[in-house]
Amino acid sequence: MIFLNFIAMDFETAAPARASACSIALTVVKNDIITDELYSLINPETDFNWRNVKVHGIHEQDVADAPTFPELWPVLEQFFRPDQLVVAHNANFDNSVLKKTLERYELGRLPYQTLDTLKTSKSFYPEYANHKLNTICDNLGIELEHHHNALDDSRACANILLHEENQFGIDAISSFIRQAG
Repeated sequence: MIFLNFIAMDFETAAPARASACSIALTVVKNDIITDELYSLINPETDFNWRNVKVHGIHEQDVADAPTFPELWPVLEQFFRPDQLVVAHNANFDNSVLKKTLERYELGRLPYQTLDTLKTSKSFYPEYANHKLNTICDNLGIELEHHHNALDDSRACANILLHEENQFGIDAISSFIRQAG
């Protein structure tokens, strides 16, 4: 039997600029089971936009003592390997936040495999009114306590992919895997 091993990733940003990450969460799945989670606020070293704050509720004062991305990167880097599958809901956004933040701090680029549960959900559940994370969770009976909390979102994303694997099989999911970067 084949099991999924992946990392579900979610970022929240301080401003419209992709290189303004103010929180990150990673949910680690090994053999179809969530085995670990990582969450951190990030000091983005930039001003916060009121629209972003309205979405996620993170304010400048919340991240004043948080690590900057370069300070956090030595902990995060191990999760991004060429053979690692990194999953996100609307992966274009989260992958670009990572890419632009790495570029901003001149930390290099890492190749990894990626899969977008927004795309899988659109393919597997075309009848849904929309394919937002909270809508998919509601329709599939997946708990999402605080939408736009990076940890809750990454956990929900992991559970969406596990649900899709259970319902449609690993082969159906495999066709959505792409190379990031």
